[in-house]
Amino acid sequence: MSQTDDFKRDAGYAAVDRFVESGMTVGLGTGSTAEWVVRRISQGLESGSLKKIIGVPTSERTAQLAGELGVPMTSLARSRPDVVLDGADEISPAFEAIKGLGGALLREKIVAASSGRSLVLVADETKPVEVLGKVSPVPVEVEIFGWEITAEDLASLGCTVTLRFAGEDMSDPYITDGGHYTLDCRFDGVTDPEALETEIKRIPGALECGLFVGLTKAAVVAGENGVVVTERC
Repeated sequence: MSQTDDFKRDAGYAAVDRFVESGMTVGLGTGSTAEWVVRRISQGLESGSLKKIIGVPTSERTAQLAGELGVPMTSLARSRPDVVLDGADEISPAFEAIKGLGGALLREKIVAASSGRSLVLVADETKPVEVLGKVSPVPVEVEIFGWEITAEDLASLGCTVTLRFAGEDMSDPYITDGGHYTLDCRFDGVTDPEALETEIKRIPGALECGLFVGLTKAAVVAGENGVVVTERC
């Protein structure tokens, strides 16, 4: 593994050790860092250090991994998460985040919002930033019908909009688990994430955006100096 992969593993393990207790329903995020969360929970169930854990996966990919590793799963209709552990593409000093480059932002936000303010962001040391959106675009999951018009409306907010593609030759539009497109919106920094989130969600066809505001309980960040856990006051 690369050093970055080591940091992702360390952050995922530390997040589970700190915030997951027996009997909990846990929201399971999507992406390379969140995979380590699932693996750590599986280890805990196998060793007996964790008991009666049920996961709520945020994507088909996460559900498949959890199933392979023996982590029991449920749906939001049956149980709301006590805590949600998920990765982030960027994390601001105010615990705001950009998420969704892994392609599951709508389901990630539904699960995070269902838990109240119980989202724990799990990341390597490259993810904390002073201002969101300087490096990562803001993903927006959109209805396929009329997506070109939705893209024009998003661009009017002052960003460059790109349709996300997938496949071996990157020739096909990426389709989310919910059957939608994703538009990556590149701003020159996002100074007011809450206001921008509101503006984006006013656009017909924009189902959800990757700005996560007011949902975070803590951030677990791993790097060369170890793991740092910061909890929101």
